[in-house]
Amino acid sequence: MSDSVRLVILIETLPGRGREQVEAFARLAPAVRAEDGCLQYDLHEVSGDRDRFVLVEHWATRAALAAHDVAPHMREADAANKAFRAGPVQVIELSGTPVA
Repeated sequence: MSDSVRLVILIETLPGRGREQVEAFARLAPAVRAEDGCLQYDLHEVSGDRDRFVLVEHWATRAALAAHDVAPHMREADAANKAFRAGPVQVIELSGTPVA
């Protein structure tokens, strides 16, 4: 799967608003997971901090990820997330092969 794309996305909400992130993700995740090429779409809470999260994404191809980024449900979610997010997310793309 050398064409696949793995992302780790760091998310921080405004203080005390982490529950809104979890609820928004729970509504969005089924639509994303049904997208062509979505292999993984999982949200994890940072241990000990209910306002910080790590989203792990795995896409079969770069084209699938590009289509995901412009999907109507993603545009709606991006607009709604501004109400409880502390700022922009940090997107980290992982190399295709583990180094160790």
